[in-house]
Amino acid sequence: MYPLTIGLAIENRELRDQTQGCLAALPFRVIVEHQDINGDLVNFLDRLERMRPDVVLIDISAWKEPLEGLIASIRNATGDPMIIALHNSATAETILAALRAGVHEFLFPPLQESLRRALEKRSVERSRRRDGGAKGAGKGYAFLSAKGGCGATTLVCHVAAELGYQNQKVLLMDLDLEAGMVGFLTKTKSVYSILDAINNLHRLDISYWRALVSNGIPGVEIVSTPAALATKTQLRDDQVQHVLGFARPIYDWTLVDLGRGLSRTALAALEELDEACVVTTLEVPALHQTKQIIQTLFDGGYGKNRIKLILNRAPKRLDITPGDLEKMLGVPIFYMVPNDYPELYETYAEGRMLSRSSELGKSIGRLAAKLSGLEEVVSRKRFTFFK
Repeated sequence: MYPLTIGLAIENRELRDQTQGCLAALPFRVIVEHQDINGDLVNFLDRLERMRPDVVLIDISAWKEPLEGLIASIRNATGDPMIIALHNSATAETILAALRAGVHEFLFPPLQESLRRALEKRSVERSRRRDGGAKGAGKGYAFLSAKGGCGATTLVCHVAAELGYQNQKVLLMDLDLEAGMVGFLTKTKSVYSILDAINNLHRLDISYWRALVSNGIPGVEIVSTPAALATKTQLRDDQVQHVLGFARPIYDWTLVDLGRGLSRTALAALEELDEACVVTTLEVPALHQTKQIIQTLFDGGYGKNRIKLILNRAPKRLDITPGDLEKMLGVPIFYMVPNDYPELYETYAEGRMLSRSSELGKSIGRLAAKLSGLEEVVSRKRFTFFK
């Protein structure tokens, strides 16, 4: 069953108790829980925008305004969730008004069976969409820097955020046990880490996984490294592959930060992922390492078409032609990210992600679109994670 995320706004106690009783028996996770949308709609919509649940259940029993406005606001905040209207009674007029407003289902007590069927139907639809060939469904990308400081972590975090913004289900996993910067850049706060998954393979199921991940970015679930870096921890190849093999089918996109160079962990992870994004700069040591990494991948049977070479912090004028670079490194340049260190410095100094409207943010948005094959989206929403 596809693991849905749920947003609730239920003021009526009977409806709330019945809904929670139904959800307790299903492998779905409530990520937004609210009560009074009449008195605090803005906060509810803001939380929906940040968390982007698959399904939104709203209690319309006490809603006084035209329902069309509420439904439109929810869609504007979250994209295209399944919207289920709950009411403590059912009249033909109320049901018709709700359906005309755009809800997918209108439910009233007793909720147990009708709500379960509605959620299971949505779960099957999402599963079919994933398995039936939505472009890029279940795709896995590894990001690794040729050497320290090339910017792979910055790029993977922002590419993940961009895909999440496009209503994709994204996993961002940090397998860089030496630096482990994904949690810092995304401001993820979790007591769990990738080591908890590794150390509990015997109990790794959907329920345990959902308790493990955190939602630091809308649409993106994050598994970070331990707060105290476990540099002495050696992950076995089969452990890494087991976790990736379990997690990948749950998401449209799995993005993994492998840190710098080709560690044993990185090589194991690459066997479970579709493509490798090798991030380099024009520094001579970085180019040297890039050539070594690409040759090692070739020697291991990794096809040229599976390597995406990304030139980061590219100046406006290159001292060497792209053609010469490609000839020297053995693979074509997939994308060049412009140099905007002042913008990035200011962004991290303020403890936030890049603005999607900045030149660097737009460039990374184009990178995400090129990697995913999804159309680049320009934000027109009132509520947005990127400030």
